[in-house]
Amino acid sequence: MKAVDLRARAHKRERVRYFDEFSVGQRFEHHWGRTLTETDNMLLSTLTLSYNPLYFNREHARDAGFAEIVVNPMLMLMITIGLSVEDLSESGGAFLGLDNLSFHRPVVIGETLTASSTVLAARRSDSRPDMGIVTWSTEACIANDPVLAFTRSNLVRTKGTR
Repeated sequence: MKAVDLRARAHKRERVRYFDEFSVGQRFEHHWGRTLTETDNMLLSTLTLSYNPLYFNREHARDAGFAEIVVNPMLMLMITIGLSVEDLSESGGAFLGLDNLSFHRPVVIGETLTASSTVLAARRSDSRPDMGIVTWSTEACIANDPVLAFTRSNLVRTKGTR
C-alpha cells in the first residue's frame, strides 16, 4: 500500500484530555508499556554522568546479586512519566512538580514497565481561569509488581481554550 493511500484514509484522532474531563478517583491504565533496553540505560547513564557500575557493567551487577545490568532509576522515572503523558497532561499545561517518589525495588535490563495513574485532586486555577490543576498518583509495575510510585501535578487546559 502506498503512503499516499494511507494518508488519504487516515483521520486525526485527538487524544488530549482537558481539565473538565478529569474527576477524583478516575483511573488510567497507560498504553503498551516499555521494555527497558541496555541501549536506553547506557545512553542515559553516560549522558547524565551516572557512573554507578550497576548501570553499565554486567559482571559487577552479577557479582552484586543481580541477574542482569540494573536499570538507572531516573530512566524508570522518565519512562513512567512518558507513558502517562498521552492520557494525563498532553494538553500542554505546565508541569508543577513531583512528590512522594519511591523506588520499591531495582529493575534489570529486559523487564517491561507498565504504568497506571489515579486522579487525586482537580481544581480550577485561581490565577489562570482557562486552566485547572490536576494531581495524579502514578505507579509503575513489572508483571503487576510495583517498582516505582509518585504523585505529580500539572496545569491542564479547560475545554475550548488554546
